Amino acid sequence: MHQITVIGGGFAGLTAAITAAESGAKVRLYEAHHTPGGRARTSEGPYRTNEGPHALYLRGPHWTWLKQRGLLGAMASLPPREGARFRFRRGGALRRTPPLAMLRLARRRPEQAPVDADFTTWATAEVGAEGARAAAHFMGVALFHHDPGSLSAAFVQERLRRATALPPEAHYPRGGWGQLSDRMVARAWDLGVRIETTSRVDALPERDGPVIVATSLDAARRLLGDDSLRWESGRTTLIDLALRTRRGDPFVVSDLDAPGWLERFTAQHPSLAPARQQLVQGQLPVAPGRSKADGVAHAEALLDLGFPGWRERTLWRREALAQGRTGAVDLPGTTWRDRPAIDRGHGIYLAGDQVAAPGLLSEVSFNSGLEAASLALLAAGRTTEPLDLKRT
Repeated sequence: MHQITVIGGGFAGLTAAITAAESGAKVRLYEAHHTPGGRARTSEGPYRTNEGPHALYLRGPHWTWLKQRGLLGAMASLPPREGARFRFRRGGALRRTPPLAMLRLARRRPEQAPVDADFTTWATAEVGAEGARAAAHFMGVALFHHDPGSLSAAFVQERLRRATALPPEAHYPRGGWGQLSDRMVARAWDLGVRIETTSRVDALPERDGPVIVATSLDAARRLLGDDSLRWESGRTTLIDLALRTRRGDPFVVSDLDAPGWLERFTAQHPSLAPARQQLVQGQLPVAPGRSKADGVAHAEALLDLGFPGWRERTLWRREALAQGRTGAVDLPGTTWRDRPAIDRGHGIYLAGDQVAAPGLLSEVSFNSGLEAASLALLAAGRTTEPLDLKRT
C-alpha cells in the first residue's frame, strides 16, 4: 500500500493526515517543532496565548467536521454582558457604535460586490466614504492587512458579512486552540498516523506515494524549488498583555480610523490567565516599510483610550511581527481559485492558508487539507471521487 507523507503538523497538515488515515491509508507526518499544531499551538505557562487572536467561526465547514469526530470540545461564546463592551475608535475618540452606514453595508450580500473592483471604490458608491472607510478598517480583524480597502470588493464583503453576523459566529476553544490541536493529534495517533516531531524537512524525502506539503507558502516555495508559490498576505504586529483585572474594561477595541484590533480574550474563558488577571491580545497591521514599533505604538494608543492605567496594571507583555503568516488576501480581479493550486503534479499537493481553497481564516487551511488528502487518496488508489471544493 502506498504511504501518504504529510510535511507540516499545523491545522492543514493534521486535517489532511486524519482525512487520509480515515480512508485506510498509511500516513506519516513530519513536524519541525516539538509539538504539532502550527500557529494553533497554545503557549505553556500561566498565559495561554496563540500566535495572534484565534477564533472558530460557527458556520465554517470545519465546525461540523470537528463536531462529528468529537474533536470540537468545549467552546466558549461571547457572554451577553460583554456584547455591550465593544468600543470603536472613530475620529480619535472611543464610541459605542460604528457608523450606521457601515452596518447597512454589512447587510449587503457578498455576491453584490464585484471581484474586479477594490472594496473602497465599491463601498463608497454604496454607502458613502465614511461608511466605506469604517468598514474597510473594521475588517482588519479578519484580514490582518494594512489596507483592506485596496483588496477585492467581493473578498472583503464576504468576510464583512460573516464578521458582523448576529448572533456572532466567533467561538473560542476553552483552554486555548492548543486543546483543539491536541485532540486532533490524538485522533491521528488513534488512526495509526506516524507523527515524527522535531523533524524539519529541507528536501522532499524518498517516497512511495503522494506527498502533502502543509507548510507556509514561503517554506513550500523553498522546499519545492518553485518560485511561483507566492501570494499576497498581511504584515501585522502582534501584542499580548496580561493586566490586573479592572471592572469596566472593554471586550474589544476596534479601530475604525486605521485597521487595528484589541480583544480581551479572558472575557470568554478566564482559564487563559491566572485569577484576577486578564489577557489582552491585539493585532495591528503595518504597511510595507513600516516597523513592528509602529504597530506597537498603534496598540499603545488604543490601550490608552480603552484600558485606563494599563501600564501600571501590566504583569506580562510580548510582541512579535507576523509577516506572510496571516493568510491569503485577494487583490481586485482575483479570487481564491487564482492562488497557488493544491495539485502541483507528480503526486505533490499543497495545503495551507494561502492556497487555492475557499473560506475565512483557518477555513482555508481546513478546506485545502481536505482537498489535498482527497487528491492524494485518489493518486494512491484509495478513493475514486476527489473532493469538489467549488461546492464548499
